[in-house]
Amino acid sequence: MDRDGPVLIEGPVEVVADDGSVTASDRFAVAVCTCRRSRAYPWCDTSHRAHGRKPAAERAGRAGRRAAAGPAERRGDVKTTATDPATDHPATNDRATDDAATGPATDRRLAEPALPPPRGAVSAGLLAALTTPGAPAPDPQDAAAADPYGEDLQLALYLLYELHYRGFAGVAGDREWDPALMPLRRALEDRFLTALRADVPAGRSTDETFGELLVESPDHRGSVSYHLEHEGELWQLREYAMLRSLYHLKEADPHAWVIPRLRGRAKAAMVAIEYDEFGAGRAERVHARLFADLMADLDLDTAYGHYLPAAPADVLATVNLMTLFGLHRALRGALVGHFACVEVTSSPGSRRLAAAMRRTGAGGAAERFYTEHVEADAVHEQVVRREVVGGLLADEPHLEADVAFGADATVFLEDRLAARLLDTWRHGRSALRPT
Repeated sequence: MDRDGPVLIEGPVEVVADDGSVTASDRFAVAVCTCRRSRAYPWCDTSHRAHGRKPAAERAGRAGRRAAAGPAERRGDVKTTATDPATDHPATNDRATDDAATGPATDRRLAEPALPPPRGAVSAGLLAALTTPGAPAPDPQDAAAADPYGEDLQLALYLLYELHYRGFAGVAGDREWDPALMPLRRALEDRFLTALRADVPAGRSTDETFGELLVESPDHRGSVSYHLEHEGELWQLREYAMLRSLYHLKEADPHAWVIPRLRGRAKAAMVAIEYDEFGAGRAERVHARLFADLMADLDLDTAYGHYLPAAPADVLATVNLMTLFGLHRALRGALVGHFACVEVTSSPGSRRLAAAMRRTGAGGAAERFYTEHVEADAVHEQVVRREVVGGLLADEPHLEADVAFGADATVFLEDRLAARLLDTWRHGRSALRPT
């Protein structure tokens, strides 16, 4: 038990209130509120946290040679989609065309996603190499000159990484580890990772990093979830779901790669959390399925990878980061740091996003995805900090700086994305790339 925090109890659990009412949970563990401030009582929703974390803009300002948003975003020179003249906001209607969220599997659900258009010379050359027999991969030197956070590099890296997940229509499955593609992937990864190491504070302890994450900022100017809770319109919630679908439709998959690289306490706890993420043996409770249900409520296409062409580089970078960490054993500490950061920060944001879905009448499944994460991640936060991070560092204390780096890099990229979304939305523009 943390001071002023919840009590973690192995599940399943029944809590009997003073009036005799019973609240039950079949989770592997529950976080029982002790402060009585939780709005999900008797379960913790992290309302006990202190307030005073540095605003997002201040955290981004420490990043060094790159600010939280690139020059185009700061100028407001962002491409937008067409507007709907009837509503004067971006026309993002994209009605779901199958029963992926609620019905039986269809061929379309199982189909590999289509390749997107290129965004520069590197991604164009890679797309040609993936689809044209005998076409060479781009020169790795081209990657070394690309903007590490730019559209071209991030799309090329995303394409190569997606070969390890579902792949793409028209691309042979054996291209996943094609030696001809590896020099390019290594060059893209080196460019991205070198930039992150330059922009993220070095040598921090896990106490410093997670101490900051466990304190809620009283300044919500840089918070996407706060904006959506209080000011967001339904079209903005729909855009947010489109962009986050690139991760949430494969939620927890990148983190599973770290399991064979852990041992003892860290491995056992990581498996327990992942088991919960994957529905605890029940397909309808898999978090990726719950997000598909959310998308259906928002009248969006639930096909895996459907919104890749609309996702800007700042979105791709957040997904690429966890795959980068997951595919490299040497970065196992960074992946644990990334995962811990996500779990620690999830409950408060999910609580606000559930309120946003409720306020805008998005639908029961849309709200349920986030209320599920309020309860689940209040538990996961406790387990990941105590057992996954604690167990890993007990076994391999030399990885502490890597764990802190993984968490800090996650915050850095999320702050960049938040800056982009809020800048465009507050100017009444779409955050989607034109398709």
